[in-house]
Amino acid sequence: MEITINGTKHIIDDARQDEALLEFLREDLNLTGTKNGCNVGVCGACVVLIDDKPMRACRRQLKHAAGKNVLTVEGLSQNDTLHPIQQAFLDKAAVQCGYCIPGMLLSGHALLMQNQQPSRDDIRKAINNNLCRCTGYVQIVDAIEAAAPHYAKNE
Repeated sequence: MEITINGTKHIIDDARQDEALLEFLREDLNLTGTKNGCNVGVCGACVVLIDDKPMRACRRQLKHAAGKNVLTVEGLSQNDTLHPIQQAFLDKAAVQCGYCIPGMLLSGHALLMQNQQPSRDDIRKAINNNLCRCTGYVQIVDAIEAAAPHYAKNE
């Protein structure tokens, strides 16, 4: 089976089809930005985009990503330049411990690819399934809102 991850095609033995995507990303590809927070699909720390839709990698088997494009947080930046949503998170101090941030970034990115002018309520709904214990969410909403103009111009 073939999966494209951050633009690179990977051939995976069909015998591994029931393995969690999260395990493959972290253990085989060393893409450790995707976190294992709860391993039951509740916290959102493992969110990746599969064909531009936020999905929990801990609950998604490799067979469900076969033939699809997977984006992890490592795939956002290009040539050592932060993606506008990553820069907005820094600018708005939307990071503290950082554990939830990869999932938050990808959930926000997915929203902004679909809606370049979201309301703050739209943003809250988009990150509703991502838990954060540190920031209180205000800075995260501010950061996603601040990144929105870059999507209208560049995405």
